[in-house]
Amino acid sequence: MSFTPELFPSDDGKYFHLKSPTLMPRASGFLWNRKMMIQMNCRGYAVAQFMQPEPAKYAYAPNLEAKTFMQPEQPYYAHHPGRFFYLKDEETGEIFSAPYEPVRVKADDYTFSPGQNDIRWQLRFGELEIALRLSLPVDDVVELWECTLTNHGQTPRALSLYPYFTPGYMSWMNQSAEYRSDLGAVVASCVTPYQKYPDYFKNRHFKDKTYLLHEREPLAWQVQREAFEGEGGLHNPDALTADTLACDDARYETPLAALQYRLTLDKGASETFRFAFGPAKDDEEITQIRQRYLSEAGFEQASLDYRAYLDGGRGVLAINTPDKGLDNFVNHWLARQVFYHGDVNRLTTDPQTRNYLQDNMGMSYIKPEVARQAFLHALSQQESTGAMPDGILLHEDAELKYINQVPHTDHCVWLPVCLKAYLDETGDFELLQEDITGTDGKTLTLAERISNAMHWLLGARDERGLSYIAQGDWCDPMNMVGYKGRGVSGWLSVATAYALNLWADMAEQAGEAQVEVFRQGAAEINEAVNRHLWDGDWYGRGITDDNLVFGIRKDPEGRIFLNPQSWAILAGTCSDEQRARMLRAVEEQLHTPYGVAMLAPAYTAMRDDVGRVTQKHPGSAENGSVYNHAAVFYIYSLYTIGEAERAFTLLRQMIPGPEAEDFAQRGQLPVYIPNYYRGAYHQYPRTAGRSSQLFNTGTVSWVYRSLVEGLFGLKGDGDALRVEPQLPAHWPSAQITRRFRGATFEVHYRRLSTAEGVRVLLDGEPLPEAKVVRPQAGHTYQLDVLLG
Repeated sequence: MSFTPELFPSDDGKYFHLKSPTLMPRASGFLWNRKMMIQMNCRGYAVAQFMQPEPAKYAYAPNLEAKTFMQPEQPYYAHHPGRFFYLKDEETGEIFSAPYEPVRVKADDYTFSPGQNDIRWQLRFGELEIALRLSLPVDDVVELWECTLTNHGQTPRALSLYPYFTPGYMSWMNQSAEYRSDLGAVVASCVTPYQKYPDYFKNRHFKDKTYLLHEREPLAWQVQREAFEGEGGLHNPDALTADTLACDDARYETPLAALQYRLTLDKGASETFRFAFGPAKDDEEITQIRQRYLSEAGFEQASLDYRAYLDGGRGVLAINTPDKGLDNFVNHWLARQVFYHGDVNRLTTDPQTRNYLQDNMGMSYIKPEVARQAFLHALSQQESTGAMPDGILLHEDAELKYINQVPHTDHCVWLPVCLKAYLDETGDFELLQEDITGTDGKTLTLAERISNAMHWLLGARDERGLSYIAQGDWCDPMNMVGYKGRGVSGWLSVATAYALNLWADMAEQAGEAQVEVFRQGAAEINEAVNRHLWDGDWYGRGITDDNLVFGIRKDPEGRIFLNPQSWAILAGTCSDEQRARMLRAVEEQLHTPYGVAMLAPAYTAMRDDVGRVTQKHPGSAENGSVYNHAAVFYIYSLYTIGEAERAFTLLRQMIPGPEAEDFAQRGQLPVYIPNYYRGAYHQYPRTAGRSSQLFNTGTVSWVYRSLVEGLFGLKGDGDALRVEPQLPAHWPSAQITRRFRGATFEVHYRRLSTAEGVRVLLDGEPLPEAKVVRPQAGHTYQLDVLLG
């Protein structure tokens, strides 16, 4: 790994430093707590969301949909509102801004540092230093901001500081803002719009105020955005040409929260300003936030509490390999992203069932007790037919929204797929016998409910034995293949076969009946897929309502899809010869420098019998991007067949870098895995590789699983830890710490030219089998793994 002077991790790995606001202008970091999230990019633009109890915003641009965190492919300057700090030199009139926007004066020194527990900036204009820090508490919806000014010069500096926070366009019904000296805050108020009168009774409890609290009383303020900007706009606002801000109000005008502080910094002096920005229902809540946080001690305690909160999601792996970029990501960022997904369920109240189960599969390695409860909760909402709903309701007033109102057919598949990871990690087979009362009032064991789900999958097939797709499967925008009730999914067919085989193994171990029914069903599906969907070198994606096979060589667009190949490997659908053909076809048509694409060539126009996936821009989202969730399915499947080199190459491509050119093209720091990188590599090479900048993705649970089970080969197996590593051939050695069922394993891998196969020594003694049986909680074991 060759980190550059402009892009490198901190020594302790807790931050990643970017030294330029223009090198990667969309680069960002994110923070979250139990009730909110915020994503900040390096230039000062933000997208924030909180729960009340449905997702809502307290500062937003009018074109951002309420259900999304960010429109990632828009220019960086479109992500208004920002969090800006203007500075004016009172002697020269010169204006600067931090973090970079909106004045865009180049700093003499600039560092953007997204961290695990906070996000920081440090800028220097001549002898003046500006340090910004954003942090969150654990349980309240509020941004905590610190701004420290330091004069490194030999003469005093006369300055004005203008914190600038905008709630944005709040409501077409009613919006206003004013300065409240009794609260020590600018308070913007609105009324959430509604049309149907019943919505009033829900909305009246909303947090319809956005406040900017200050610790130090300002000289002046301004709360009317257009008046602040004037003819100079954000880059050179008219308000900063006046001696003091206007101390105005906003009456059905777009509100603003801008303050002015005038200060003289002596040589070597520093001054710190603290602010709190967030939503509230009323004055009392704003007062409580002030009392709880708005002091040096309050900020410090919030930081300590938040650090302890994140420490609860640290994961089970710490690695030291020849790849320092991989080490940094796995040790400091991956488990954090897995924890975010599983702990707050992506900040939604009705997560898609597939997402809920896969995110909690990742929690099997972070907080297995949370994953356990998730399986029980999901199955309590199973339908009497055995089908799973399109979304899992997380509280009694939640409703299925957006995509969860569209029927998809894949949700049952994820039960055994995700449960297998949980059982391997925990050995908690007692879970299978837990009683669950469903929505119909019937009480069945978890094992009985999963068996019913498998029977539902077996029944949801056409006369050929292939699985119906309805209006989508895992690829939810594939909504036109089966809307007439006849179309089938090639991916879901092989995924069903895989799920049936997995459940047959688990059910047999648990002493459940009908094991052979599931095995026979899987065999029948595999046979049907080979008969109807094998195209000579790969499997087709499906068959439309009008009986047309697609995702095959005759298609000019969407000729080959990745998912059917990946899951055919997992399901054992293909022969060795077929598999070799598939691997070659994937490499020839889907591999890119940024990972393996989801399909190719990307669609360039609507295909009526496939659906809205074909209307997405070529190379974006599911239409031919390097969609990392699909890519990691393939990576995981490669590890299951011992294709270690292919698997590692693609796994490493998910993480930006290691070369500077790769960072620049993707435009993302290696602090999370995005849901996709732009694809259509041969169609639109200029934009290929660009990150979506979206950190909501089921990818990360599978990446963690691929590392544990595949790359480092330390997988639970009944009452044992099985050792079957698949390190890339160019690694001469590696050391990792693996926590497993309360025990700690210090593992040293070494590649020896004289060795053959894999030999394992436990505390210096050879193991007859490559597994450690019944490790004892609280013990630390030394494993030496010798690789041929």
